[in-house]
Amino acid sequence: MSDGPQLLSGSAVALGGRGLLITGAPGSGKSTLALELIALGAVLVADDMVEAEARGGAIEMRAPERLAGLIEARGIGILRMAHRAASLDLIADLDTEEPERVPEHRVRDLLGCAVPVLSMAGGTARAARLAAALSAEARLGPDFLPQAG
Repeated sequence: MSDGPQLLSGSAVALGGRGLLITGAPGSGKSTLALELIALGAVLVADDMVEAEARGGAIEMRAPERLAGLIEARGIGILRMAHRAASLDLIADLDTEEPERVPEHRVRDLLGCAVPVLSMAGGTARAARLAAALSAEARLGPDFLPQAG
């Protein structure tokens, strides 16, 4: 049962049959990371604000109508591109740095669903690491990410 969509601050993309929500403070690089993932084959879901709605134990993400297909490219402007809705399978938290090379798995309760979270504030090659984590073959541990549909 759903109480309707909730508006979340962040950017979202879909890759490998999985959806990623990128969260962080203003200026933390959410749109830039989304564009890097799009360059690696991801599809835009939403930039800046994401509509999220719980349905049947999963969360569906989509763009608010007024922002659909738009993403900010710093130094270039607003770009229009293809977009789609996606399930939420993983959160990339740009406000928290992971000190461990092999971290414990974390989850965040969002709309009554437990969603895996990766701390991505530091380090290099964030887009490549996230693309690998989202791939259909990736497993971050026993049952950490659901099987792609």
